[in-house]
Amino acid sequence: MEHLHGFELRSAREITELRINARLFRHLKSGAELLSLSNDDKNKVFGITFRTPPPDATGIAHILEHSVLCGSRKYPLKEPFVELLKGSLQTFLNAFTYPDKTCYPVASQNLKDFYNLVDVYLDAVFYPRITPHIFQQEGWHYELKKIEDPLTLKGVVFNEMKGAYASPDSILYTACQHSLFPDTPYGLDSGGDPKKIPDLTYAQFKAFHQKYYHPSNAKIYFYGDNDIEERLAFINRYLKDFDRTVPDSAIPLQPQLTAPVKIEKAFPVTADGKTENRGMAVINWLLPETANLETNLALCALEHILLGMPASPLRKALIDSGLGDGIAGIGLENELRQMYFSTGLKGIDLQNSEKVEGLVLTTLENLAHNNIDPKTVEAALNTMEFRLRENNSGSFPKGLSLMLRALTTWLYDNDPLETLAFETPLNRLKSNLQGNRHYFETLISKYLLENRHRTSVILRPDPELTRRESKGEKAFLEQIKTGMNDTQTDHVLQNTRALQKMQKTPDSSKALATIPCLKLSEIDRQNPLIPFELIEENKLRLLHHNLPTSGIFYLDIGLDLKRLPQEYLPYVPLFGRALVEMGTRKEDFVALSQRISRQTGGIKTGLFSSCISGSKQATAWLLLRGKATREKTSELLHIFSDILSDTEFSNRQRFKQILLQEKTQQEQKIIPNGHMVVSSRIRSHFNESDWAMDKMTGLAYFHFLRGLEKTVDTDWEKVLAVLEDLRSILLNRSALVINMTTDRSWPQIKNRVLRFTDSLPQKKTARQTWRREDPPAFEGMIIPAQINYVGKGADLYALGYPYHGSIHVITHFLRTTWLWEQVRVLGGAYGALCRFDRLSGTFSLVSYRDPNLLVTLDVFDRTAQFLAKLSLDGKELTKSIIGAIGEIDTYMFPDTMGLVSLQRYLNRTTNADRQIMREQILSTTAENFRDFAAVLERFKAVGIVKILGAENSISRANQDRENFLETFSAL
Repeated sequence: MEHLHGFELRSAREITELRINARLFRHLKSGAELLSLSNDDKNKVFGITFRTPPPDATGIAHILEHSVLCGSRKYPLKEPFVELLKGSLQTFLNAFTYPDKTCYPVASQNLKDFYNLVDVYLDAVFYPRITPHIFQQEGWHYELKKIEDPLTLKGVVFNEMKGAYASPDSILYTACQHSLFPDTPYGLDSGGDPKKIPDLTYAQFKAFHQKYYHPSNAKIYFYGDNDIEERLAFINRYLKDFDRTVPDSAIPLQPQLTAPVKIEKAFPVTADGKTENRGMAVINWLLPETANLETNLALCALEHILLGMPASPLRKALIDSGLGDGIAGIGLENELRQMYFSTGLKGIDLQNSEKVEGLVLTTLENLAHNNIDPKTVEAALNTMEFRLRENNSGSFPKGLSLMLRALTTWLYDNDPLETLAFETPLNRLKSNLQGNRHYFETLISKYLLENRHRTSVILRPDPELTRRESKGEKAFLEQIKTGMNDTQTDHVLQNTRALQKMQKTPDSSKALATIPCLKLSEIDRQNPLIPFELIEENKLRLLHHNLPTSGIFYLDIGLDLKRLPQEYLPYVPLFGRALVEMGTRKEDFVALSQRISRQTGGIKTGLFSSCISGSKQATAWLLLRGKATREKTSELLHIFSDILSDTEFSNRQRFKQILLQEKTQQEQKIIPNGHMVVSSRIRSHFNESDWAMDKMTGLAYFHFLRGLEKTVDTDWEKVLAVLEDLRSILLNRSALVINMTTDRSWPQIKNRVLRFTDSLPQKKTARQTWRREDPPAFEGMIIPAQINYVGKGADLYALGYPYHGSIHVITHFLRTTWLWEQVRVLGGAYGALCRFDRLSGTFSLVSYRDPNLLVTLDVFDRTAQFLAKLSLDGKELTKSIIGAIGEIDTYMFPDTMGLVSLQRYLNRTTNADRQIMREQILSTTAENFRDFAAVLERFKAVGIVKILGAENSISRANQDRENFLETFSAL
């Protein structure tokens, strides 16, 4: 296979540790490189990546990433990407802009569907339409609907980046990277600075595509169980029309700084006094090239040694100092050409910024000179090796995570297989450590202490920043409009109308017919089943899932939260963290942390709360989730036994550290996850389950954390009593559920688990009745941002809606048509969500990074009218049915399959229930859509509204709609 379908084979390798046959090809005519990874994974992945160094901060690469998916030569629609979302079984469909590359990955378990996705993406990147109106819609444009209206700026990327520039963490990461790379493209914002985005011209935009989107500048990737010859033949049909060029896209190395540099930036906060003078301080070092694999792996291990565990020495020193509330910085960044390391504290008094930097340097000096605890080194190496061998990428397809790993060398013209085959560099690292027991101390000295390429970034809170930027944008637009002559003003008016006409004009049936789509006959009519075995012994429930876990044992222990009085609910997440992070009476949290990382693949906590099928009552659980190799099962169970029975809660200082970290994390999540905040807040009104989750993870929890900080200082005995009471109530053998996912040696493991549970106390405890305390139905919540998150929701079951599986088709259709077109395309928001919970009946509509407010609420209210007037042809209906099936058939790793099966058991969702749902989805008709329109008319009248957003937007909207909001407060 040296020459096949226009490709020459450059290298081949069996990566035994991943069970992958890898081959690297070059296309002779076009110069494109193709990496083919073959294995037995049915979740096939394709990706095409271009090296796209940004010339400035206008977001040109980001805007192009959006725009190429808006129609192409072969698929002349407005949104082929959305048409794929509508009617594909895709397990992944997206695109990413990085600081130096743009990636277009897809994944599917269905072979025909997979190549449909690949074809649309290839045509999109090589032959996009990218008209001026597409550039304006996705990037930026001036908008003027009437001559007397104020001029406004709109654009999907423009508003997306306004949201990013309102997130303190995003501002920090960007500032750290830019400070280290002042002379390379990494010193520019590839996503786009909202102040710079309007500088980008259409001519520059077009030229950027012509320069970089060529096969000679492309890295093409395949992964999975499909035929390698078919891969090459398919790609050759596109590449054969291109001649090789020499792309001018190399990423230069950053020249070394001769002395450390310090910069200071502002980040927005609300003017409430709660965050005054509470900033961030981070220290950063530039490191060697990522392609130096031995150093790369060693620095990954060093990062885990220093920061990766609760008791890691640098993390512990920073937290113990009391200078801040939590760790800041990205840690080790190793996805760019040159790596960098970044760490510090958030929630600091700005007067202490120098102390933070001094503490980091002093701690590193002490470690370098006085040696790192060998148990910490062992723990870090075990954790790193476990992760490499498990190769569990969570919600990402495994093949996609491997593509991104390969690109860390491949993009810079090095061997992509080196980063995938980890066995050799890992063994070399172990050998180096055996030969030099001060190996990591030497790394600290060489790459951190002696490294002059160092920067310090201070972020200071500025309660006036959002107001100033909003005012500045308004003044800028007023100046632009004032400077326009009549001809220019008329041009903006006409362009606004032409753009909106384009956006509102539906695609022709001929254009829509070009998008490939599966047939319903090609869809499996049976739901995939997860192996399930229930064992009940002496009031103990054990669930077992026999799945191929590659020798890993996954264990979930569920503690029944319905046994708790409701006032204890907000303590539950902290209680869960305390079990893992506070230590026991026999070993402090440093020793416990080391033991967990040395003996297992990790232990974490999670929450699960859901309505029980057929009921408004909740099932709610704290889950302790652990994993270990099969040989280490006993060690994992011993650790669980110790933390459940013997955790030492009395260390007030340690508990307060956990509390402050939790509070800071919750606070920093609000802006980037505003759509989830709004959705959670809406759902909390309608059922016990979501109300409980708001108490444990939502805004109610965030407010509780703020108050608890003072209580810990003034009434610690009260808090300690609650923690002890939580353990006493929850640690009850007869109220536990044990969930196990493993492949072999099940009888032996079962006996070990039963012996573990024998030592647990058993008592009679009653399930509690919780009385909901609903917040106001119409809430305005102010954040320091220039964008909004707008939501409306109601309980459809209370409105008389009888559940039918067709609702999953309808919500999928609304997301990918009406809401996409009205909220994103016409409204300029980044996106909109449409969610229905089958068990609770809660239905919600939420926008994401939205410049509008009342306009979006009006779209939500017109949804019923849209459905009532909808003329739905058979092909559109089929696409939505297939898209809905794709959502419920999502690909899962074995540990996730075991968890999902546990959740279905707890909320009493049976396989029969799910099969009925599938059959109803597959039999959905246009009449189901019309029937649902009547339900949404009632929703329009009674739905509650939650808005998280800019103060001026909320105030103006509240005045315009006669003070419809019941409360109006800053977060």
